[in-house]
Amino acid sequence: MHELLYNSPIGPLLITGSEAGVRSVRFHQGAAPDPKGEAVPQCIEEAAEQLTEYFCQLRHQFNLKLDLQGTAFQLSVWRALDAINWGHTLSYSQLADRIGANGAARAVGMANAQNPCLIILPCHRVIGSNGVLTGYAGGLLRKQWLLQHEQQVLQLNLFG
Repeated sequence: MHELLYNSPIGPLLITGSEAGVRSVRFHQGAAPDPKGEAVPQCIEEAAEQLTEYFCQLRHQFNLKLDLQGTAFQLSVWRALDAINWGHTLSYSQLADRIGANGAARAVGMANAQNPCLIILPCHRVIGSNGVLTGYAGGLLRKQWLLQHEQQVLQLNLFG
């Protein structure tokens, strides 16, 4: 498994993966990983490039080779995250309905909490049914920042 530390505007992200694809993108605390002197797989470099484009408001959809590891249910939730449009939000209940798991909002929330590819699979776009921001592995301030970042682009497109 290869690692790359990416410095984002909202904190360092550790991107992991192999030739099979990107395995995870998570917020990182602590010391930088020790490079092993091996070349980083192309998919990890592409993830860093696409994240830069996202943060520069040039990319609204990621197009990466992923190597996700999870249960069939988790994988279905994570795939559904990818279908939430830029700048839009869904409730956990709405996401459950989208995958045909009506009434499974809590299970969707648990799968969402295990999302290995933050930002890439936009779990920050999932909110409580009352419109309140709830749970995010990077903290609610980062979730709010990401949603506001996307809203800024939508407003620029509407008025620009």
